[in-house]
Amino acid sequence: MKKQRVLLTGATGGMGFLGLLELLKDIDKQDITILVLDTEADRKKLQPYKNIDGLTIYWGDVTHYKDVYECVKRADIVLHVAALVSPAADYNPKLAMKVNYGSMRNIIQAIEEQNRMEDVKVVSIGTIAETGDRMPPIHWGRVGDPIKPSMYDYYAVSKIAAERLLIESGLKYWVSLRQTGIMGPAMSKIKDAIMFHNCLDNVLEYVSDRDSGRLLGNLCRKHYTGELSESFWGHIYNIGGGESCRVDTFTMYKKLYGAIGFKDLSYVIDPKWYATRNFHGQYYLDSDKLEQHLQFRRDSMQYFYDAYLETLGPTATISRIICKLPGGQRLMGSMMKKVFLKEARTEHGTVRFIEQNMEAHIDAYWGSKEAWQAIPGNINDFEHFTDWNKIVWIDHGYDETKPESELNLVDMKGAAQFRGGSCNSASMKTGDWKGKLDFTCAFGHRFSASPRLVLEGGHWCPECERKSWNYAARAKVDPFFAQVWDPLHNKNEHPREYKKEVSELDI
Repeated sequence: MKKQRVLLTGATGGMGFLGLLELLKDIDKQDITILVLDTEADRKKLQPYKNIDGLTIYWGDVTHYKDVYECVKRADIVLHVAALVSPAADYNPKLAMKVNYGSMRNIIQAIEEQNRMEDVKVVSIGTIAETGDRMPPIHWGRVGDPIKPSMYDYYAVSKIAAERLLIESGLKYWVSLRQTGIMGPAMSKIKDAIMFHNCLDNVLEYVSDRDSGRLLGNLCRKHYTGELSESFWGHIYNIGGGESCRVDTFTMYKKLYGAIGFKDLSYVIDPKWYATRNFHGQYYLDSDKLEQHLQFRRDSMQYFYDAYLETLGPTATISRIICKLPGGQRLMGSMMKKVFLKEARTEHGTVRFIEQNMEAHIDAYWGSKEAWQAIPGNINDFEHFTDWNKIVWIDHGYDETKPESELNLVDMKGAAQFRGGSCNSASMKTGDWKGKLDFTCAFGHRFSASPRLVLEGGHWCPECERKSWNYAARAKVDPFFAQVWDPLHNKNEHPREYKKEVSELDI
């Protein structure tokens, strides 16, 4: 049987490297090409693999078209994992757009120029950040919910542009897998102000780095054996670890800090350092769909807790000993708080936003200065959300019980109206989710989009998306979007519009 040709980008990153290890288990069945940026660190990491028969290491750059073109020539399946992710992306929005959107454009253009739009299969890794802040009570979500990147989250902005390009590319075989928080050793080592953006009552349905790698390996294995259904392609899926990987931030902290001796978290957590909104995360209503296709789940949150303790090493034991002494929790907590405060005062730190009275940031992360002031100074006085199992379904504005084959123009006109706009097309082929229709958004912008992009992707007006975060204004005229905005904001808040520094048009 002919070998399967696989191109993997991002092969030295967290998900990509473990994906590479999974692919190498079947090296007798596939020829693997990895496109890797030529750095000293990456050469060192890949040194043990450079002489493996069937593995080609192409030293290049996903933002350089020539490199992408050459690698695509060698592939029947493209696993596009490479990305500039948060927090690094937050410090360089233009580079994030160049890498995350530009690489997708290069891949699609290369496939098109090689006249293989009907043959090459593209697997793109998107992000949960595309749907942004889903704090309680709207903390359960699914594919098709409104695209809503959090303010200042340029990683999400760039991934949204890339996903739109992919869905509307004309490729016969594509899939967008929206990755959640990846737990593992790398997550336990993060030292950045982004930790304070993750609200105490935020939730995430994490997935492990090992399961993420297994996902990529299983996809290729099942494609090779013919087990992967044709119905898998042409859709968007949420990657999640399932029930055992669902946790709210505060519960996770109780587990982590408890493991190093803290019985009273007031010694180590200052709730005023944490945002109360404008991050991303949700429990998934639909992540089992991907598991049914690829059967990749093995790990639970315990895997991360174990990785955290392993990262701390002897420090964990020392902390437990100190915390048992009289005044030990206070002493250990004060030392940890000094380290945390230093991070919280950096460029993207929440404490910096408050101390420097950065009003736009304060509004984004707390609603107002008054809302921040109302946060209790002691974590034990913080009123946590508790009704985690209550589901608030987001209405997608059309009859989802109908088979896809029966979707028609009436459905699309109703969906557009529910989004505050209109569908201007005079005709539509019944059941056609790929053909583009003509729309107008509530602000008068004309654009074309497929039902797949709008209904399954949750995308809407590209002009609004690339220009600004105009959420307060949009929620007033867009009932679909209002479902994920109004529950988290009160009518007395300042209705800001946040201009964006970069869009895909700049690349």
